[in-house]
This record gives sequence, structure tokens and C-alpha cells, in this order.
Amino acid sequence: MSTLLEVNGINVSFDGFKAINNLSFTIANKELRAIIGPNGAGKTTFMDIVTGKTRPDSGTVLWGDRNISLLRMNEAQIVELGISRKFQKPTLIESQSVFENLLLSLKKPRNPFSSLFYKLSSQDKIEIEFIANEVNLNNELNCLAGQLSHGQKQWLEIGILLAQKPNLLLIDEPAAGMTAPERKKTVSLLKNLSNNQSVIVVEHDMEFIKSLDCRVTVLHEGSVITEGSLDYVSKNEKVIDVYLGR
Repeated sequence: MSTLLEVNGINVSFDGFKAINNLSFTIANKELRAIIGPNGAGKTTFMDIVTGKTRPDSGTVLWGDRNISLLRMNEAQIVELGISRKFQKPTLIESQSVFENLLLSLKKPRNPFSSLFYKLSSQDKIEIEFIANEVNLNNELNCLAGQLSHGQKQWLEIGILLAQKPNLLLIDEPAAGMTAPERKKTVSLLKNLSNNQSVIVVEHDMEFIKSLDCRVTVLHEGSVITEGSLDYVSKNEKVIDVYLGR
């Protein structure tokens, strides 16, 4: 399986605090990966680096077969390259319908001329319906986003990212606040998405991680402690000491 994202020797300090300490790992193409670790482990900073929000002090972040350096790009260029991030709190236009939210997110030219003369095409409609079906919202297309449940809002946010045709999705704590049925559907959703793009899930909920049944990377103090199946990393003495507890 080819490498999609390669992080090598990344270091980041904030006012003397070492947030990322010689961080190195790789993500394969069409891989589902979970990242866990205690608060302050560097999970959010890692995502900030990959999306161009934070510049590291040293190290490299390479993308795809051509080893494109993400550190030479701004946030908009990284999105255009195919990297999308979902934050913990959904950022939707709640006064618009699910259909309208997805329509606004379709990957199309953004300029005054194209917007002025835009007409909904049958292809756009098909694409929106396909995305809605992927994120369990095919029956809610005409509902206002503000009327959706918390879990449905999370799904819509993922759908908005899918409309940009990403190669890598970074998803922060998707299970937080969801009902048990929503969590189960979210597990299936993330597994299905990884058939077409790489998905990195940052999550604290160990039962949710167990359901994902994927490779797990454990961070602590800005470094990788260990990687492997959840069963494997859960037996690591340092992981038990700093995260899982005894």
C-alpha cells in the first residue's frame, strides 16, 4: 500500500513548551487510522501542522507519490491538494437545508461570474444525493441543518468535506455527544469512507476506537509511544501509565 502522508522529525515549541517532539509516522493511501493520547499529547497540534495552521520549527511533512512538501503551502493550497479537516464542533449554515449546505460545498470554480450564472445541474443533484446517502442523510435533504440531531450535524459536516473530494480526512472526536445508534452508524461511515480516501480519527472514546478496528497511534508529549492494533497498544506499559491507567 502506497504512502499518502509522511511526517518526519517534526518539532514544535510554544513559548518554551515542546508541543511536538521529533514526531514521525506515515499514513497509507486509503487507510483508516486512529490517534489517541492524553490531553496535551500533541494530537491537535499534529492536525494543525498537516493543515497548514501551524508551522513546525523543524522536520518535513510530505504528501503523495511526488513527495510534495506541505510546509511550503498555505491552508487554502493544502485544502485544494486534497486534505480536509472536521473540527469537534460542527460549523454549518443552520438556516439552510442539508441540500443547500452540500450544494455550497461542491468543488467548483469560485468567482463572481460563475456564481452569478450558476444553475443547478442534474450532475450536481446526483452528486449531492450520493454524498447524503453516504453520510446517512438521504432522508433529511430538505431539513434545515439547525433542526438535525447532534450526530446528524456531525455527519453533515463530514458530507461537506466529502463534497471537496478529499484524499485525506482529519476528523476530531466524532463520537462525542452521539447516541449509541449514531455512534454505530458513524463507525460504519468511517470504515466505508476509508475505501476511497485515508481517514485519521482523533478520539478519546476507547470503545469507539475498538469498534473502528484499525491501526492505532498513541501520542504522548508530542511523540509516538507505540503503534498497532488497539489490543497491542493497550498492553504497552507506558500507554497504561500515561493514558489508560491501571
